[in-house]
Amino acid sequence: MTAAPRPERRSPDEAATEHPEITYIGCARCGTLIAGLDGRYACSGCGWVNEWTEGHRPLPEARRRPSAETA
Repeated sequence: MTAAPRPERRSPDEAATEHPEITYIGCARCGTLIAGLDGRYACSGCGWVNEWTEGHRPLPEARRRPSAETA
C-alpha cells in the first residue's frame, strides 16, 4: 500500500483566502468515522485529538483589533 501524497504547502496569506476543506478519517483510538477541518480532528466518542501540526495547511494568523488608543 502506498501512502497518499502530502498536499502542497501554501503561504499563510494564500491559505487564509481559501475555504477550509472538510476531511474524514477513522479515529486512531476507537475507529469511529470523524470529520475535521483541513486534517485537524477531535473524536466526540472517545476524546482522541490529533496534533494540530498534522493539519493540511498552516493555521491562519491572528488579527488584532485596533485598540481604543489608536482609534
